[in-house]
Amino acid sequence: MKVSWLQTARGMVTAQIRGARQEELVNAAAEAGIRLWSIRRTGGEEMYCDLSVSDFFRLRPLLRRTSCKIHVVGRQGFPFWLARVERRKFFAIGLFLFIAGLYALSSLVWEVEISGNHTISQEQIRQAAYEEGIYPMQWSFRLDEMDTLSRNLIRKLPGAAWVGIEKQGIKISIKVVESTIPGPKALYSPRHLVANTDAVVTEIIAEAGRPVVKRNSKVKKGQILISGTIGTDNNTSTVVAKGSVKGLVWHEYSIESPLERQVKVYTGNAKTKWHVVLGSRSLQVSGYGDNPFTSFESIERAEQASWRSLKLPVGRIKQTLMETRIDKHKLTVEEAKAAGLLQARADILSKAGTDAKIVDENLLHEKTENGKVYMKVFFEVEQSIMTEMPLVQMQGE
Repeated sequence: MKVSWLQTARGMVTAQIRGARQEELVNAAAEAGIRLWSIRRTGGEEMYCDLSVSDFFRLRPLLRRTSCKIHVVGRQGFPFWLARVERRKFFAIGLFLFIAGLYALSSLVWEVEISGNHTISQEQIRQAAYEEGIYPMQWSFRLDEMDTLSRNLIRKLPGAAWVGIEKQGIKISIKVVESTIPGPKALYSPRHLVANTDAVVTEIIAEAGRPVVKRNSKVKKGQILISGTIGTDNNTSTVVAKGSVKGLVWHEYSIESPLERQVKVYTGNAKTKWHVVLGSRSLQVSGYGDNPFTSFESIERAEQASWRSLKLPVGRIKQTLMETRIDKHKLTVEEAKAAGLLQARADILSKAGTDAKIVDENLLHEKTENGKVYMKVFFEVEQSIMTEMPLVQMQGE
């Protein structure tokens, strides 16, 4: 029979009944309104049954009448739990204080995190938040609704376009989106755009000024590409030359690529240390002793206790020390050449700019000696070739 919550609240016992007149006892109990359930016989003169605490005391006269004996073998329900707690008062008080303390700690704001600000200082935001009651060791239930706090902070921070406030357990996150104020336009003097290296022009776009060279023409370093002087004869004026000019530039690289590389690998051996975290403090509880590894890598994983969506100020940190070693990896000549060329290409593109691209490459010379591959490579790169030249310099010449 399934036990109801009411029977559990009132208390129930499991009883062992011995005697020759058990059937007479069960019938008499039914006539007296005493409920016996889960009746099971374990022998000729022995049976077990469940009954409520109140019915247990009402059963005694019937036991004497039928010459049966009863022995309680199990107790369940709230009255028995209450009796055990009464015998362990200090434990019950301690458990209550622990739960109350945990609830109190989880109801406090332990951390205020601010992000998204660039021009507005952290101190200015924290001061505005403090005036709204947002600060560490503040009771969460004393705070206004998050939407109300956001609107109040926007009014107190003139440089903020939007402020979002989110409560995550014991932490409050304040995210700020600042207003975009256009800065003053830069003042430019009249200028030419000139070549910063020898090249063959592949593309020229003049937004302001007069283009001097054409596509596929060769230019030398310092040669004017887009002139800041416009007009003819005596009717001329100077402007700030603007535009883009691309050209083919040649780079010669000497590459050394080793035939042996050192690679870090994990051996599989590890040592684990556990730390208990309370607030901002941590205490190591396991993994004591010296580190047995001469070469290792440390990996930490933090776990914070939570209850439903509430994050508690307690947790643990698992620190794993993983042993490593350095292995030597042999490369073929082709693998070493490919690695060296890849590094050279990356170096060229990082120096030439994000819009640069390698058009062609030619291997001029190659040799292998002393555990390395030596190469001389000629790269043809299409890149921006212009730089600024103030017209003041031209007037002074």
